[in-house]
Amino acid sequence: MKKNQNFAAGQPIVTSTYAGEAASGYIAAALLSANTLDKKLITIMPNVKYKSVIQKLDVSNIVSDASCDFATSGSSVAISEQVLTPKELQVNLELCKQEFVDSWEALQLGFSAFDTIPASFNDFLVSYVGGKVAEATEIAIWQGSNTNGSFPGFTTLFSASVAVTGSTSVIAAGTSGPTSRAGALSGSIDSTNVIAKLDGLVSSIPNEVYGKEDLVIYIPTNVAKAYQQATAGQTSATSYGANGYNNQFTIGAKPYNYNGIDLVLCPGMPSSKMVAAQKSNLFFGTGLLSDYNEVRVLDMANLDGSQNYRIIMRYTAGVQFGIGEDIVYYGAY
Repeated sequence: MKKNQNFAAGQPIVTSTYAGEAASGYIAAALLSANTLDKKLITIMPNVKYKSVIQKLDVSNIVSDASCDFATSGSSVAISEQVLTPKELQVNLELCKQEFVDSWEALQLGFSAFDTIPASFNDFLVSYVGGKVAEATEIAIWQGSNTNGSFPGFTTLFSASVAVTGSTSVIAAGTSGPTSRAGALSGSIDSTNVIAKLDGLVSSIPNEVYGKEDLVIYIPTNVAKAYQQATAGQTSATSYGANGYNNQFTIGAKPYNYNGIDLVLCPGMPSSKMVAAQKSNLFFGTGLLSDYNEVRVLDMANLDGSQNYRIIMRYTAGVQFGIGEDIVYYGAY
């Protein structure tokens, strides 16, 4: 007799509701499982109920010869701002419990991919859906748009900023400065050109940013693969990594570091895009303790006699960058 016959109508009752602060643990687990957030590759701003203003302060000529007076002559202070407005999102999902009962019972034996084995069927359901939310969040962070079920991601925001041009805009890789897009680098990246493309990106990093401790280069999966191949010397006799890293052609991963700047893999990034930026200059906002947060698991057995359950999640999420002229974007248009 199959064990899942124990789950007849009304058994078990898994109807649960978490709202506001009580839902924060479930929402946080779902969102922070996204690779970019889980590894803290950008700055996370929790508890943003509606919007958060990111202040940008620019000062110049603040040092002058000493005198007996308080004099600000020659110095300048400019304050501008970016607004991060998390978008309200939801999950409305109906699943058949019969399809998941065997998997849940298998987890109780100890063979689990979860950090903590779900103690109840309810926890298992939320964990399963939370994993799917994490995948969607990772993609939205980098390439989302203001469409149903998503929010404007970084590449969307960067492209719009580059198109505006001006001294405060995001820099297009390969240009002489933020005010011009002439000669900007773009196009597909593979093992034969990845080193040259990275060189063009790094050359475009402003001197004020180069050398900062939290400066990294964000890369998608295809660029990560191309870099491993190029540094292993797997392209051709004239490739940049002709002898391979430490003469190891196929053994071991090659360091994800280009001339002293760490390369960080972000699976949600679109192919052949790269970004050089400080972690402290990219922001993800969410209202983890907000009243907008909600997680519900509804067992439909007592309502319609079916073996279905419904999962409802409500949360907020969004991204924004701070100082555009400190960011270099490859493939901006």
